[in-house]
Amino acid sequence: MSPPIASGNQSESGKARFAGSASSGILELIIFHPVDTVAKRLMSNQNKLWISGRPFAENKAAVNQVVFKEAANATFMKKYASLFPGVGFAAGYKVAQRVYKFGGQPFVRDYLNSKHRDLFVGTFGEKTGKTMMHATAGSIVGIGEIALLPLDVLKIKRQTNPEAFRGRGFITIVKDEGMGLYRGAGWTAARNAPGSFALFGGSAFVKEYIFSLEDYNKATFFQNFCSSIGGAVASITVAAPLDVVKTRIQNRNFENPESGLKIIKDLIKNEGFGGFFKGLTPKILVVGPKLIFSFTVAQQLIPVFHKMFEGQK
Repeated sequence: MSPPIASGNQSESGKARFAGSASSGILELIIFHPVDTVAKRLMSNQNKLWISGRPFAENKAAVNQVVFKEAANATFMKKYASLFPGVGFAAGYKVAQRVYKFGGQPFVRDYLNSKHRDLFVGTFGEKTGKTMMHATAGSIVGIGEIALLPLDVLKIKRQTNPEAFRGRGFITIVKDEGMGLYRGAGWTAARNAPGSFALFGGSAFVKEYIFSLEDYNKATFFQNFCSSIGGAVASITVAAPLDVVKTRIQNRNFENPESGLKIIKDLIKNEGFGGFFKGLTPKILVVGPKLIFSFTVAQQLIPVFHKMFEGQK
C-alpha cells in the first residue's frame, strides 16, 4: 500500500477553519460588495450599453442607468450608496458561503485522503493525485453549496431587481415563495461543480507544480496569492456561461419565473454565443480580485488561527 498523500495542509482544527474562512468572508463583503453589485447588474442587462455612433453623453447615461438604477442622476455619494442593496442578505450569504466552501473543503479533502487515496494515486499518480483530490473535494463542496441558494437568490434580486421587494419583508418573501427560493438549483449545481473544481484544483496545481510545496500550510503569502490567482481565473472562466444563466434565472420577478432552457434559447437567439460570456472581462478584472482576495486571506489565516488556538509559536 502506498504511503498517504500529504493532504496539502496539516490537519487544522475545525475552529481554525471556521475563523479563517469567516474572516475572509467578512473582509470580502466590506471591500467588494459594491463591485459585486455592478457585475451582477451588467450580467443581468440584456441590451447593448455602448452603441457606436451614439453621443458619448447618451452612452454614459445608459451605463449609469444600468449600474446605478434609481440613483443614476444622483450625487456621487448616493450613487455609491446605491451599490449596497441587500447588504443584509449579502452578509449572511457571503460569510456562510466562505465558511462552508473554504472551511468545508479541507474536511472533504481529508476524507478523500483517508478513504480513497489509493484510487487517486492509482489513477493520476502521486503529485497529480493530490491536486485532483483538492479539485474533487472542491467540486463536491461546490455542489452542496445549493443549500445556501435562498440567501443568494434574495441577494441577487435585491441587487438587480429591487422592485420585487416592494412592500414585502424578508419573512413575508420566505413564507410566500417557499421552495421557489431554490429556483435554479440545478443550474447552480452545474455551475458550481466545475467552478469549484477549477478553483481548488488550479490553486493546488500552482502550489504543487510551480512552487513544489509538500505542505501547503507552509506557503508564503506570495505563494498563496499566486495560487489564488490561478484558481480564481480558471474558476471564473469555466463557470462563466452557466453563471450568466443562473443570474438571469434568479433575478426574475418572483411571480414571473423563466426556465433555464428558455433563457439559453433566448440568449443564443438575441445575443449569440458571446452572450454566455457577457460580463466575463469585468468579472475577471474586478470580481476576480474579490475571489483572489478572500481565497488568499482564508489560506493565510487558517494556519495562523490553528497555531493561535493550539498555543503554538
